Amino acid sequence: MEKKAVKHFTDLLVWQKARELRKEVFSLVKKLPQNEKYNLDFQMRRAACSITANLAEGYGRYHYKENIQFCRQSRGSIYELQDHIITCFDQGYIKEETYNSLQELILEVIRLMDGYIKFLNNELKKS
Repeated sequence: MEKKAVKHFTDLLVWQKARELRKEVFSLVKKLPQNEKYNLDFQMRRAACSITANLAEGYGRYHYKENIQFCRQSRGSIYELQDHIITCFDQGYIKEETYNSLQELILEVIRLMDGYIKFLNNELKKS
């Protein structure tokens, strides 16, 4: 299988999967109770946007160290979002099927993020 050249941050598989996660989160928060609109809803949307935005901003930096730092911030937002998903499940806002599906997607994004950070670290060592 031929790998596609990365010419833009949107070509990164980790960004693509994080985008998919963000879309799922935006869909989910529409179903949250009204009393969560300015609490959990806001926090989840902010964290989901932070994941893709930090990947994009890091990609736009000239140095691997800066890119890695933005990836680490993005990774932190993934874990924050994971905690919010757990809260939704614990509060009964989402069903177990939805919870499991989101957790699976989150774990995939974490795996891809770790791989991307490892790749960037290797490139940094070469330079």
